[in-house]
Amino acid sequence: MHILEIPSFFTPYGGEFCLDQAKALKALGHEVRILSNVQLGMTIGMKDYLRLPYRCFEHEVDGLTVVQYYQRGIPKVVRLNVRRWVAMVEAMFHLYMAQYGKPDIIHAHCAKWAGYAALRISQAHDVPYVITEHLSLMSLENEFGKAPSKAWQIPYLKQAYEQAAMVLTVSEELVHDTACYYGTDYRWQYLSNVIDTQFFHVTQRKPREGRPFRFCCVADYFYRKGYDVLFEACRMLQTEECDIDLHIAGRMTDGKDCQTAIARHGLTHVFTHGLLDQEGVRSLLYESDALVLASRSEVQPLVVLEAMSTGIPVVGTTSIPRCLRIKGGCRIVAVDDAAALAEAMQALSKEPVADGEYLSEQVRAMASPAVVGQRLQTIFGEVLASR
Repeated sequence: MHILEIPSFFTPYGGEFCLDQAKALKALGHEVRILSNVQLGMTIGMKDYLRLPYRCFEHEVDGLTVVQYYQRGIPKVVRLNVRRWVAMVEAMFHLYMAQYGKPDIIHAHCAKWAGYAALRISQAHDVPYVITEHLSLMSLENEFGKAPSKAWQIPYLKQAYEQAAMVLTVSEELVHDTACYYGTDYRWQYLSNVIDTQFFHVTQRKPREGRPFRFCCVADYFYRKGYDVLFEACRMLQTEECDIDLHIAGRMTDGKDCQTAIARHGLTHVFTHGLLDQEGVRSLLYESDALVLASRSEVQPLVVLEAMSTGIPVVGTTSIPRCLRIKGGCRIVAVDDAAALAEAMQALSKEPVADGEYLSEQVRAMASPAVVGQRLQTIFGEVLASR
């Protein structure tokens, strides 16, 4: 198959999900390329805004050809920026077809706005498209307001869902969560994102005897990630003199706001690491006995899979999708319940070491590149066969 991947976001603003799935498909022998229009924002990164190329060009990323453009966003004019972004993707598609021919199928990542651009291209060129959806309900509420909403974006995105050959949600709960905006009148299946299960392989930890039980939390310091609840749980554990350490990593975890919150709670066993690369995340997981995540909203927190792939269990909230709650690997508590979180952390610290090999195998069966690539290949094949 000739597959064209169109992400809503790409470097320097993300795009790892698209890249991982594209690599998985290419490994199966398919012709795969990425068409990426990144809208740069002045307030997000002025250096990128000024210095990145001003023309459409091609480059290689991890062995994949990326047709790339960096579009300069205009501050505070969202509707115009969306129109410009979609129009540029359409123009780039014309250039792409002239060089590589018409793809068999388009794989868009997020309806907002790659899915809508794929709809426009499909209508003009009769190319079927599939959307993989990553955006959480909370991220939509931040932009559209709580449902019912009359935000101008919703009818366009709803149309993109309804006309898609398939919508692949990274958790089953996402369909229900976003029905208040998009309804459910579209074809969908659940499909996990990819994690590198060879890189995040299982390993033995140091014996627990004679040292604190080490939890880690890998999440950016945002309200959605529930650090305030986690710190309150840690305060409770510290008051009860539980022998537990917490190591946290992610954007702004080493910043002033986070440090102030740690000091305000009087925590002496919380250690910050800031933003880590993939090697750093794996090292932190290898040095930890369990992961804890106090999130208020998640779509598919891949760090949960990465942790279990390395062989450690997870304490999390009901925001973690059911499909990730591997038996023996996840202990779940209510959102915003610090006391329940503290109790679960303390209980896990006293349990025998989890069966790391079992956890790792369950993650491979769900999210390895080979498994996800095969599922995508099957779904795309069914879409083309039905035409």
